[in-house]
Amino acid sequence: MISVVVCTYNQQDTIGRTLDSILMQQCHLPIEIIVGEDCSTDQTLSVCQKYAKEYPDKIRILANNPNKGPVKNYFDCILAARGKYIADCAGDDFWTDPQKLEKEVTILESHPEVTLVHTDWKSFHEKTGKTSPSPNRPFTSPFTDGQQMLEAIMTQTTVPVIHLCTSLYRRAVIVEALQADDYMFRNEFGCEDVQLSFVMAQQGVIAYLPDVTLNYSQGHESVSSSTDYEKVYRFTQQVTSLTFYIAQKYHITSPHINTYFQQRSYAMLMCAFRLNSRSMLQDTLQLMKAWNVERNVQLRLLSAIMKSNTLWAMALTLRNAIVTLKKLFR
Repeated sequence: MISVVVCTYNQQDTIGRTLDSILMQQCHLPIEIIVGEDCSTDQTLSVCQKYAKEYPDKIRILANNPNKGPVKNYFDCILAARGKYIADCAGDDFWTDPQKLEKEVTILESHPEVTLVHTDWKSFHEKTGKTSPSPNRPFTSPFTDGQQMLEAIMTQTTVPVIHLCTSLYRRAVIVEALQADDYMFRNEFGCEDVQLSFVMAQQGVIAYLPDVTLNYSQGHESVSSSTDYEKVYRFTQQVTSLTFYIAQKYHITSPHINTYFQQRSYAMLMCAFRLNSRSMLQDTLQLMKAWNVERNVQLRLLSAIMKSNTLWAMALTLRNAIVTLKKLFR
């Protein structure tokens, strides 16, 4: 009845913790765990195989070779799922409430109009072991018409409107959407949560439980949180391209969405600026044109600076000096 998707890559130190948190679930419905092991170069696969040997009736391993990447890996696991409902937990996160699935499936079984139910969560810092509350988020009513959430899901930048690792959702809805528009889900858009959350909200009611059920692992390098400006640039470009695709497909426009594209364009320009990359500048300007981005004062000023090699070099030198001073006086 419930399939739990666990996508993992090079997480030998945390994947056992993740699987233990799923196996501790106290749910009246049968559960299967689908592990999408994405051709890790460490001992992640060995750890997963050990668990699968111990729990052969619950754990299935999809061992990818070659590596598929997180997005294709995730949706391939969904297609392989046998459950009526799907949950997921990333290979470095872990559930903290043994009643998580029981609480969520009770809502889905009682309310056929609900396509997805999600919960509150905490951030977990891997190095210190300390937790902190999740940031304040909108749409924390028990039930929300998904249509009211679409714009917020499309334009999320730091905190997810729906944290998928806290969720339980209807498999039939996502499989139908995948079959109708494979491109939106499996193209290199850099994420899987935005399009999935959007479709679930677009198709029905979203339920929310205020209970904390997840520790969300932070404090380490990841796809969405990186100190590498080139990776940040590519991720921002991919996710913004996804938002543009969704906006075009569903004919969604608003001043807030326009502001979102301005902010994302500025973030990409700043990555190009910091890396002193003229090719990134040109790519961003082309995307801004394709996205119909109206240039505000920030965008016009930064673009003007970067068009001049002299001004760019001077501004970059000044910025680096300021950053160095801030580090000295911390």
